[in-house]
Amino acid sequence: MFPVVDVSLVIAFGAGLLSFFSPCIIPLLPAYFTYLGGSAVASGQVQDLGRSFLAGRAALFTAGFALIFILLGASAGGLGYVLQAYRPVLNRLGGILIIIFGMQVAGIGRIPFLAREKKWELRPRTPGAAASFLLGMAFAAGWTPCIGPVLGSILIYAGSQATLLRGMLLLAVYSLGLAVPFLLAALFLGPVLYSLRKFSRYLPQISLISGIILVVMGVLVFLGRLNTFI
Repeated sequence: MFPVVDVSLVIAFGAGLLSFFSPCIIPLLPAYFTYLGGSAVASGQVQDLGRSFLAGRAALFTAGFALIFILLGASAGGLGYVLQAYRPVLNRLGGILIIIFGMQVAGIGRIPFLAREKKWELRPRTPGAAASFLLGMAFAAGWTPCIGPVLGSILIYAGSQATLLRGMLLLAVYSLGLAVPFLLAALFLGPVLYSLRKFSRYLPQISLISGIILVVMGVLVFLGRLNTFI
């Protein structure tokens, strides 16, 4: 007997990973870490003490964006609860929207407001602990247009669950998927940045695969089949 696997949580975690490997985040990772680590970071190389410092700042940064995403999940789940009488219709509409988002990510048709990127400028002064947390919150708001199709798909599904706690759980897992590679990159900055420079050439293929996954997810949501599998 195989254990029960909650596919929706697996998808939420995978969506967080896909958001990290998006074309608008990967190229700016050196700037993120230089800003968070300040003098502890030099040419992509850090000493042990600098690495611990950077990892701590990165953890606060990820906690900041996780808070915003979880609150969004709570809002989506709460709204789904209020509108649960219309759940079958909302599932179908949500499925269609996720399919459109997937096509956007895959590069099949472009929707201008989903394609725009809102970037925040990095200043040279190293932020304190509280500022790192606030920057994470700003990241969640400022970069939402960039990762919007993937994030929006998870929020739509969270709304279809019709419970506030379920919505929060889905977005917490999504945040974890986005945070894990970010924290690993902070811990192993030099090798990671070197690898990501080579990896950048594959970003269009990653976007295509991400889009296909979202389209499949949209079809399953439309059919009401994105449930727990055994």
